[in-house]
Amino acid sequence: MPERSLRADARRNRERVLDAARRAFAEQGYAVPLDEIAAAAGVGPGTVYRHFPTKEALFEAVSVANVEELAADARARAEAADPDLAFGGFLDRLAEQAFTKRDLPDAFAGAGTDAVAAVVADMHDALGVLLAKAQEAGGVRRDVTVSDLIALLKGLLHAVRTDPDPDVRHRLLAVIRDGLRPKDG
Repeated sequence: MPERSLRADARRNRERVLDAARRAFAEQGYAVPLDEIAAAAGVGPGTVYRHFPTKEALFEAVSVANVEELAADARARAEAADPDLAFGGFLDRLAEQAFTKRDLPDAFAGAGTDAVAAVVADMHDALGVLLAKAQEAGGVRRDVTVSDLIALLKGLLHAVRTDPDPDVRHRLLAVIRDGLRPKDG
């Protein structure tokens, strides 16, 4: 019985570390010290290292969770009654995430690891379905590919990271949307 309680405690501690890491990485980016994450989680540094042997491993776990959430959101929005509205909502969410989560660009940049690469590929697929449905509905140009969209979104993520002014975010998002709309005629 005590072993079960330890496993439950260990599981709770791992979740507390992940929650604290998500908040810390979102606020400060990758530069946040692990000791700050441990303190925010209410555990000692040894507990963090027991679950995540390196800062990179902890960041990877957070990155995977963040990208998985975005992929799930894209898949859910692809089933919406109004694909164009759903596509625009996803762009809004991604821009907001980039604005509030300083680690999001690093999460996509971390696609060199197997775990992150797998969820980024899943995100690519989910975004492809959402994009295709928006194109079929006439809300997005048919010549836009998922790779084009990802390049635009990476630019938006970078711009929001270097200039966090909400007016810049809204203006750039409007420019992207205008460029994605089908041309009349």
